[in-house]
Amino acid sequence: MSGLVVFGPDGQSIGKVRDVVAGLRKDRQPPRVLGLVVEVATHRRIFVPMLRVTNIESNAVLLSTGSVNMRRFHQRPNEVLVLGQLLDARVTLLPSQKPAVLIDAALEQQRNREWQLGKVAVHARTGPLGRRGPVQVLAWDQVAGPAAAQLTEQPQEVNELLSVFDEMRAVDVASALHDLPEKRRYEVAEALDDERLADVVEELPEEDQKDLVAHLGEDRVADLLEAMNPDDAADLLAELAEPDKERLLTLMAPEESEPVKRLMKYSADTAGGLMTSDPVILAPDATVAEALARVRNVELPVALASMVFVCRPPSETPTGPYLGCVHIQRLLREPPANLVAGAVDTDLASLAPGAKLAEVTRYFAAYNLVCGPVLDDQEHLLGAVTVDDVLDHLLPENWREGGLPDTDTPVVEPETDGEDA
Repeated sequence: MSGLVVFGPDGQSIGKVRDVVAGLRKDRQPPRVLGLVVEVATHRRIFVPMLRVTNIESNAVLLSTGSVNMRRFHQRPNEVLVLGQLLDARVTLLPSQKPAVLIDAALEQQRNREWQLGKVAVHARTGPLGRRGPVQVLAWDQVAGPAAAQLTEQPQEVNELLSVFDEMRAVDVASALHDLPEKRRYEVAEALDDERLADVVEELPEEDQKDLVAHLGEDRVADLLEAMNPDDAADLLAELAEPDKERLLTLMAPEESEPVKRLMKYSADTAGGLMTSDPVILAPDATVAEALARVRNVELPVALASMVFVCRPPSETPTGPYLGCVHIQRLLREPPANLVAGAVDTDLASLAPGAKLAEVTRYFAAYNLVCGPVLDDQEHLLGAVTVDDVLDHLLPENWREGGLPDTDTPVVEPETDGEDA
């Protein structure tokens, strides 16, 4: 169900399923499914009661009403997240008493219209090294556990949860991590590789970033900062105490820490503080084909891919003399063998590193840009500001944590049954 689109009765999309909320019971009865965690367009995760679900199909979830409570989902003590907590939980097979790992759960609707976790898929542990056996699908009462204490105290694997996250964008994974219990959040962060964790951390609220930095060891944090975009790494370090900041910069490789140090010299509300020091830079004798190959890189942010900057050597910031920029639309109209020097826009104004946020905002609005160059007094390219960083600083500080204010908002149509979520 992860990622299924949720539709109102008139067919308009409300959001996507990100988790299922269930209530564990003390007896061996299957847990009752309480509702769905649905992520709406603003990346806010809300709770939708199962009573509002009329049908679960292979490609969609249908609701009886299009009006849902937009308050952010908060997990209660007696609730468990099926994807976030039950996956990878350790269980015991009955009556054999063999250890196993829960890898999936099936939702079943009863005659009274209630939903429950009737079946589970498990990997039995076999052999002295605990290798995984074949997948078995069993009724809930054929396994013992997991108890609530196991999910909140004992370490868990993260293989199945990571496989779910693997198909999600970094911003969606960040939203999921924010809503996970602290223990589970740490387990996931420790298991992610540096590049993937860096992408996710860049999308987390500042408090969550600092929390992870405090939990992860200094060496891991230094590796993480090296994998982050320099401007995001500088923003994160700016939130830390001075001794911690200096220690982490020392642990980073010099070639990775130098651009971060340069960015940290500027105030956060200036073009210098907003810019990235790693835009697409080409020499004037580069071809259009080379430029298109550079912007085609899937790891390059969309805004940075909208423009290449042409400079004389050196080609790393701060560069040699800046000659101008080439918009991607112009690149697409040029023969691949042509030199980028012949397509340079020399008339586009640039930003000074000390330009304040209001000036940067007016610059983007005036020139209809998503990316713009930042030059020093000697006309050397220092970096580029992208519109996403401008918006990040214009929005309220806690925008990543909720997106919309806490209100009962009709997402698709007016409320018809008078129920509250």
